[in-house]
Amino acid sequence: MNSGRPETMENLPALYTIFQGEVAMVTDYGAFIKIPGCRKQGLVHRTHMSSCRVDKPSEIVDVGDKVWVKLIGREMKNDRIKVSLSMKVVNQGTGKDLDPNNVIIEQEERRRRSFQDYTGQKITLEAVLNTTCKKCGCKGHFAKDCFMQPGGTKYSLIPDEEEKEEAKSAEFEKPDPTRNSSRKRKKDFLHLGSCLQTGT
Repeated sequence: MNSGRPETMENLPALYTIFQGEVAMVTDYGAFIKIPGCRKQGLVHRTHMSSCRVDKPSEIVDVGDKVWVKLIGREMKNDRIKVSLSMKVVNQGTGKDLDPNNVIIEQEERRRRSFQDYTGQKITLEAVLNTTCKKCGCKGHFAKDCFMQPGGTKYSLIPDEEEKEEAKSAEFEKPDPTRNSSRKRKKDFLHLGSCLQTGT
């Protein structure tokens, strides 16, 4: 099919042109349409066949059918031109443009570009503040940036391995202040109770 020279876009219709073409081949992912006036074929992906979900393109079109399409994209890839067509933005009865300002096409393109697979990428935090919040006592943020509600759950950054080891060694060195304060309160309460019984 390719005679050794690279394909050019000269014979192709302009972008967003509407024309009627013949279905040359139907696949699981769409249909190839013959573009009149050139030997090139364009793909109508199954997502561009109808505004409804299309699972089997063969249920929508057959080889030899005449369909109205809009040229929505063309790009060079490995010295080959890839032409994208859409049926859903053209009235199949009259050939009238249902998306004259190309809003639907741009929205779909933006949605497709914004979706990316980030599962393989590791998330790293950088520029974490080396400070302790005066409001909640957690590390990594200032009191003005603290979202903790009074009596709410405290959240802190996950410490590095070095910080974990330092915290364990510091834990053995100093006594727990909460344990002492609860003992003191219990002792004061008992003292108050004995004072009430004796009347002093």
